Amino acid sequence: MSMVSEISESAQRKLETAQNIWIGTVRPEGRPHLVPVWFVWSLEKLYVCIEGSSVKARNLMANPQAVLALEDGSSPVICEGRVAQVERPFPEAVVHAFKKKYDWDIRDDAQYQVLVEVHPEKWLVW
Repeated sequence: MSMVSEISESAQRKLETAQNIWIGTVRPEGRPHLVPVWFVWSLEKLYVCIEGSSVKARNLMANPQAVLALEDGSSPVICEGRVAQVERPFPEAVVHAFKKKYDWDIRDDAQYQVLVEVHPEKWLVW
């Protein structure tokens, strides 16, 4: 197991190609909340589009710490980080990454209108 502040090239390739990632947040009373989401790895950060009224959005606004993990339990890539909402206009590189990966223009989605970026603080990879 490796706890690193920088991420390996092989882990970055996994982040670029994996379709889903699990995001864990904490409810105000301390209970965890864990859900799978679509994401992109761009500009050395993880980006997730979420519904503004969702449990994860409310949790992140109250406590901007999150953990994200790829689905592969045999070769895990786990990120602990600080989350911040991205204001519009969204970075073109991020918009392009979502379009390329999912054929999804995040600028036009009425439901998943909140873009958050995760600033990695610690990686766990093995």
